[in-house]
Amino acid sequence: MKTNAKLETKQQGSLLTRFLDAGDAAALVRNVGVQQAIVQVAGCVRDDFLRWQEFEKSARLASHSTVGVIELMPVSDGKRFAYKYVNGHPGNAKFALPTVMACGMLADVQTGFPLLLADLTLATALRTAATSALAAQAMARPGARTMALIGNGAQAEFQSLAFHALAGIGTVRAFDIDPSATERLARNLEKVPGLEIVPVRSVRDALAGAEIVTTVTADKTRATILTPDMVQPGMHLNAVGGDCPGKTELHVDILRNARIVVEYAPQSRIEGEIQQWPEAPVSELWQVLSGAAPGRTRADEVTVFDSVGFALEDYSALRWLHAAAGARDAGRFVALVAMPPDPRDLYGWMMASDARVMAGQAREAAESV
Repeated sequence: MKTNAKLETKQQGSLLTRFLDAGDAAALVRNVGVQQAIVQVAGCVRDDFLRWQEFEKSARLASHSTVGVIELMPVSDGKRFAYKYVNGHPGNAKFALPTVMACGMLADVQTGFPLLLADLTLATALRTAATSALAAQAMARPGARTMALIGNGAQAEFQSLAFHALAGIGTVRAFDIDPSATERLARNLEKVPGLEIVPVRSVRDALAGAEIVTTVTADKTRATILTPDMVQPGMHLNAVGGDCPGKTELHVDILRNARIVVEYAPQSRIEGEIQQWPEAPVSELWQVLSGAAPGRTRADEVTVFDSVGFALEDYSALRWLHAAAGARDAGRFVALVAMPPDPRDLYGWMMASDARVMAGQAREAAESV
């Protein structure tokens, strides 16, 4: 999706930043359509991974505690800079808070001006599901129609819709230790044409007949959700839940007998399933999407997408949000940063009695564009 260059020029000229709060982001995705939004985000992710070498990349900065993690995820292609603030707190349900909450910014590298400030909690779900399905397109056996979904939390609907729209999945065999989570998933997606959610009672039941297995559990522990005896030849495993040091879902012997693809190896060796086997031979997703490395080499090969989430995917989500919001005039403009008439006289601008009036006038001017 192309950015509206005229609108962006006016936006910078008015010295205001487009702001999408959680309600704005939700309304935008509803307006586009959830599956269509996932497809569009997937297109952005693919395009950006295919220009991998243009990006300045680094592993995310993480602050870990006994109850969760808080992270900053920056990336830049030299024209735009993006970052995401995100947490992961498995116990948040007892506070009636989401396990994952996120916000982010897209900025112009030439000036440093913040173009977009947005809630990314929803967009993170979109880009995670979109990236999972992109990997499956290249790694799963052709013709896969059934997926096991282990863990039916906030990501479950998005994973189901992404695999339905992008990978041809028609049946999702769903399991969660909390049956009400699976009931919610089935209820939310019961009217999606061509997609059936089948609640099951165990992980083994979920894997029965499945060609793709998605694990997206939340506990911040070294868990073993899948063991080698559960994995059938030719399965594709989409391991999403293991995404920080000390948190895994797969038995290490599954990895030793599989083809493994990761997003960014320096980060995945610390946070992903392969933290259990740091010297594991891996390919990166950009290599598979570009054809530089195979996703699978034979029909009976077990493949693993060891996904921890990478900043480039958030860049893709932010540029999609920026373009989609511009096309639909979503959100509002805010005076996020101080813009005194004389940039050297920040103090004088602060003390001026009309500082707030000046900011209001700038906002009104932007809203009239």
